[in-house]
Amino acid sequence: MPKGRVAEAFPPGDFIQEELEARGWTQADLAYIMGRPARLVSEVVTGKRTVSPQTADELGDAFGTDAQFWLNLEASYQLYRHSQSRDDGSVSRRARLFSKAPINQIVKRNWIEDSVELDVLERNICAFLEIPSVVHDPDFLDHAARKSSSYNEVSAGQRAWLFRAKHLAKTIDAGRFDRSRMSETIGGLRRLAHCVEDVQRVPAILNDAGIRFLVIEALPRTRIDGACFWLDDDSPVVALSLRYDRIDYFWHSLMHELGHIKRGDGIRNQFTALDVDLVGSKSTPVEQRPKHELAADSLAANWLVPQEALEEFIGQVRPRYPKAKLRGFADSIRVHPGILVSQLQHRGEIGYYANREMLVKIRESITETALTDGWGTTLAVNL
Repeated sequence: MPKGRVAEAFPPGDFIQEELEARGWTQADLAYIMGRPARLVSEVVTGKRTVSPQTADELGDAFGTDAQFWLNLEASYQLYRHSQSRDDGSVSRRARLFSKAPINQIVKRNWIEDSVELDVLERNICAFLEIPSVVHDPDFLDHAARKSSSYNEVSAGQRAWLFRAKHLAKTIDAGRFDRSRMSETIGGLRRLAHCVEDVQRVPAILNDAGIRFLVIEALPRTRIDGACFWLDDDSPVVALSLRYDRIDYFWHSLMHELGHIKRGDGIRNQFTALDVDLVGSKSTPVEQRPKHELAADSLAANWLVPQEALEEFIGQVRPRYPKAKLRGFADSIRVHPGILVSQLQHRGEIGYYANREMLVKIRESITETALTDGWGTTLAVNL
């Protein structure tokens, strides 16, 4: 909102003195009228004491005004005095920095170096966001996103996470990307979806295929699951947050982002596909999600669990889904049962609290081999 500045303000004592002169009163007369010590009136007139609500009420009665008049005079004068003694706009400069990125959080994660010198801190955040000055907005984030919030907005925290992913991705030495090999790559990854320990081989397969892969812990309240973007037309990147430490979450998020790459989403305009709540909240109605997000979701689901086979299984087992049947079908299609359970939950076939023991943790395994930033680990990057 617009912010005004008081050009000049005078102390209430000046107005009190004018009223006294107009009435031919002395300060002692006013003190007697108010029933207050003469010293108090003297200190208010000379500006040594501020006008309190009680004093304002008594001045109003004495001079035929309301108390708010005197309180407003006092407030305007104190604000004017502060504006004359304040620093050179450091508060507004810090506020502008915090609108660009969650400064305290990224300093805590060692993504930028902190400094008591505001000029230095501004330079650090500008380097991090790749902008010439703080008056500019980053141009890296024209994006399409699956989000529980507006598709037309990206928060400061989400933006910071994406730029961290971009900086780290540049440090990865990957093979040559060949779009014609995507089906082969996805097939190779799919064969790892049966066993938890096999996820350790995922980064190597992606790296050989020219797809830079990394894991970055999400910043608080960003709700990021993953992102797909391109460093250039031949350098796709997949970043995951592992916001939910579950095997179904990992595989669906990974395959979803690979779906973006297979479709070529964002390659021309360098947008970022920022995915939020891929596994979890379903607060965004399907009809509000962009078509490319729905397409990536469909690809991920079918790559992991062939949907025709799943429909047949549902027809045979519904409405009861014994654990033995779930494990048997998962083994027959060579997928971890937690991934099957997740898809059945998403379809509403089983409750979200059913078979939770099958949704095993995955983070410890994948971070053994993936480039990882977070959970106590910080990677050094020259900006």
